[in-house]
Formats: sequence, structure tokens, C-alpha cells
Amino acid sequence: MFLHHLSQKGKGPRGNLLKGLLVLGLLASGAARADVTLLNVSYDVSRELYKEINPAFVAHWEKRYPEKLTINQSHGGSSKQAGAVIGGLEADVITMNQAPDIDILVERGGLVAADWRQKFPHDAAPYTTVSIFLVRKGNPKGIKDWSDLAKPGVSVIVPNPKTSGNGRYTWLGAWGYALQQYKGDEAKAKEFVGKLFANVPVLDGGGRGATTTFTQRGVGDVLVTFENEAVLIDKEVGGDQFDVVYPSSTIEAAAPVAVVDAVADKRGTKDAARAYLNFLFSPEGQEIIARHNFRPRDPAVQKKYEARFPLIRTFTVEGALGGWAKVQKAHFADGGLYDQIAAKR
Repeated sequence: MFLHHLSQKGKGPRGNLLKGLLVLGLLASGAARADVTLLNVSYDVSRELYKEINPAFVAHWEKRYPEKLTINQSHGGSSKQAGAVIGGLEADVITMNQAPDIDILVERGGLVAADWRQKFPHDAAPYTTVSIFLVRKGNPKGIKDWSDLAKPGVSVIVPNPKTSGNGRYTWLGAWGYALQQYKGDEAKAKEFVGKLFANVPVLDGGGRGATTTFTQRGVGDVLVTFENEAVLIDKEVGGDQFDVVYPSSTIEAAAPVAVVDAVADKRGTKDAARAYLNFLFSPEGQEIIARHNFRPRDPAVQKKYEARFPLIRTFTVEGALGGWAKVQKAHFADGGLYDQIAAKR
């Protein structure tokens, strides 16, 4: 109506100029509204992966839609990151390394849909990795398996299981190994894990902090970390300083993802957020994932990169330890097994 009124009342050069400026202003504001920004809140050691994923997805998106897309990242200890989202950090998507850090967003205020696992393939986990050991070159302490980490005189670097998914998987990897060795005897498993964590001189908040402690500060005889992190260290710090050791049995870590529905609905980013996470499961996304030494889900990509990923014996939280709900309550809840052992450190 206003444009019509202007066209009738504002004839002549000046009226045409005003009308033109108004139309340009409306087009410009429409373009601004069409721009999309996503925030991906992720865990500590996925930084390099998303540095390559994000521009690849932006190019994919902008070929199909006129909007300009910007993707911002936030990284830290997995559980800390989930807590930040609960505390108000407006993540459109969350990409974690353990399911509890998404489940808690369901439980605390319904930020994520309860059926988030069914929204994407493979229980919404586009890749996996495994916990391995990184030792000083030549392996002077002769570390070959989890049992060696509990021996006197061995200094073990791991992040804090209370704040880091990496640390939590280390704890559960040691626990699962002990259950195998002691035929399910939980009292002996608790004793074993207690000895191992008594050998931990410092508990960093996340996996990247633990890596810095081991590689740059020179603390510890062995770093327990994810397979992909060990390869990255080899590239960044130099393979002449460290060796990778695969234990006889280790824990598999699936890295789940979810749209933070409460935020994406409010910000109008739901379509872009879904497309972004779907891209992780696409052949292009899986290729990038494999190049960053995470174990892809796509069979063709798995085959192409099989030389990077040794066949090893693994177990999962769901298959061997009773599932995340049981593990959370028994091990990591206040007063649980971790707190009991940490109190004796």
C-alpha cells in the first residue's frame, strides 16, 4: 500500500528517486534476512575436522540456495560444551563424542528431541574412533596394553572424565579391559582402574589440553587418546618423537550429532542445521571424515581408507558395559565410582 501511495503522490524525478531508494532498501533488508548463521558446538579434538567440513558444506549449500551461509565453531571438553548449551550458548547443532552429552540436552529443558538418534543414520553417529596409546619414541617404559598403565612408575596423561568424553572413554576402556581380564569381577576392576588413575599426575579439562600436557610440556610416559588425535600429533609435532600403541582390546567411541531444536526453531535455521548434519553422512562428508583419521561409516569410503585403520578388537558401551544410562549412574554421577576413586588420589 505504501509503495502504491508513493507512486501516486511522488511522481517526478524526486519521487522516482525516493521510490527507488525504498525498493533497494527493502531488497537489501530481505537479503540480510536471508543470510544464515549456524553455531556448531563440538568437542575438543574435532577442530581440524570441521575446519574442512564447514567450507565444503557452505559450497554445497550455496550452490542450491541463494542465502549466504556462515558456520561458527565452539570447542572444548565434551561435557563442558553440553553444559554451556544448557547454560544458554545458542548452538544450532551439537556434535559430540558421547551420547550422554546429547541426552542431557533432552533431559534439561527439552533442547533436543528425545528421538534424536532416529533423525540420522547409524544412531546419528557419522563416524567412530578408538582409544589408543601414544608413547615416547622407542617406548622406553615398554607399554603394550592397559595393564601396563597401572604399573608403579608409569605416568599416564588423560583428560578429566567429569568434563571430557575423551577422558570418559579412557576410564571405560580401562574398566572394560579389566572386566575381561577378571571375568566380570567388578571389585577387581575397580581396584585396577584405581591403580591406573593413581598414575595420572594431572587431569586436563579436555582432550586437546591433555595432548598439550604430553607433547609440549613433556609430562607423562603415555597419553591415552583417540586414534585420530594420535595421527594429528604425528603430523603437527613430528613422528620422530612418539609411537602409537594399539592395546589388545579397546573401546570404540561413536561420535553422535543432533540439531538443537529449541535454538534452531527460534532462529529459523532448522533446514540448514539438518542439511549440515546430513552432509556428514554423504560420500563427500565421509571422505573428509576419513582424511581426518576418523573411522567412516560409508562402506566405499571405509574400503578406500582401510590401510589407515588397523583391524582391532573393540567393545562398546552399549554392547559390553550395559549402556550409557547404566554407566552414567554407576561411574560418573556424583558419588559414583569415579568420585570414589578420585577422592583417594
